[in-house]
Amino acid sequence: MCRNIRCLHNFEPPTTDDEVREAALQFVRKVSGSTKPSRANTEAFDRAIDEIAEATRRMLDQLVTNAPPKTREAEAIKGRQRHEKRMEREVRIRTASV
Repeated sequence: MCRNIRCLHNFEPPTTDDEVREAALQFVRKVSGSTKPSRANTEAFDRAIDEIAEATRRMLDQLVTNAPPKTREAEAIKGRQRHEKRMEREVRIRTASV
């Protein structure tokens, strides 16, 4: 899965429509292989973003959980920790192969 697409379920405060749209945009970019469509493809690109955002919002609104809500700050810290671990592994791999 694309690292830029983040979990949107079970947050306090709830996920905003802007966050849902941003995830839809990242998904369409990944699937299409294009960060910016040509003029000929703009309408299809934008329609796909709208449809995916709508389906995502509908799904998020219907999901049920007993887990306590997550905070964006805690998730950001976890993300930074994962990134640091990846970088440490890459450094170890590079230095081991030298």
